[in-house]
Amino acid sequence: MHAAHAQVMSAAEVSVAIRLPGSTRRTVREALADGSLTKTFGPRGTLHLVPTRDLALWVGALGNVPRGAGSFPADVRLTEAQAAEVVAAVGETLLEGQLTADELDAEVVARTGSWAGDLVMPAFQGFWPRWRQAVARCAHEGVLVFGVDRGRKVTYTNPRLRDPAFAPAPPEVAEPWFVAGYLHAYGPATPADLARWNAAPLSWARALLDAATTQEVDVDRGRALVNAGDTAPEPLGRSVRLLPYFDALGVGFAPREEMFPGRAWARALARTQAGNYPVLLVDGVVRGVWHQRRSGRRIEVTVETWADLGPSRLRALEAQVARLGEILEGAPRLTLGEVTVGPHA
Repeated sequence: MHAAHAQVMSAAEVSVAIRLPGSTRRTVREALADGSLTKTFGPRGTLHLVPTRDLALWVGALGNVPRGAGSFPADVRLTEAQAAEVVAAVGETLLEGQLTADELDAEVVARTGSWAGDLVMPAFQGFWPRWRQAVARCAHEGVLVFGVDRGRKVTYTNPRLRDPAFAPAPPEVAEPWFVAGYLHAYGPATPADLARWNAAPLSWARALLDAATTQEVDVDRGRALVNAGDTAPEPLGRSVRLLPYFDALGVGFAPREEMFPGRAWARALARTQAGNYPVLLVDGVVRGVWHQRRSGRRIEVTVETWADLGPSRLRALEAQVARLGEILEGAPRLTLGEVTVGPHA
């Protein structure tokens, strides 16, 4: 995968670690601390962990995804000129050091105008200043990433503070890399799949795929694209996997009904949105949901499955729970039974 969803950081740590044998949540935290991993914004404005070596390519591609008018009313939205002012102000301010969003509020208003501080964006039980609707854009234009947390508050910084030569890669380099990585992770895919993954126009996705080095393959839903020569994926065999909240595979896979068939559609999705429940994947298909509850080192893992696992798959599930315990640096115990908590619990 290009990057790991980081909407829930504890889940992002599991997403990364389950793909790297021998690693734990500490491995991921150390990578963030030493700068080899970066937390930033990705497709659809969602939070992601990105290998820092790929950051210039990541933002070089995302900065060229067409932007729509957005969901805010006209009297709330930034104009294009205002958004450009905000990006410049944020980039200049963060070159001076790491700041929280509240600290950025005053700096952005001082460098742009009072309009940037108008409290017009509904947020939780209050309102945020107008400029904050451009935070993801600042990241996609390469002037903002997450810094080191200050207690319970997140901070932002400019990637040029770590690497003065940092700059987004040019589109002619970044976009082929971006599309190739998407197809390798989620292909076979169609232009509609790529457009949906980025919340972008279909015409944009078609143009990128037309320019990419791909080949067509036959799948159940018709014809779709893979990277040229990337036609022999490893067989899933009798695999069992526990995927955490917002794991990239569940979020990015298309068509969704193939990974979430039958009961999984109603039980493991939230209004067709993937990621809200940790899922049990059996032979590449969602066959259950799971939940963990921690008390000290003890981790109670409850798995609700509506598939007949059989002895071999049950052993594979037990191995997955043991691996989860290693990643979370705790002592896990598996219980098969109903998961009674809701999404994000």
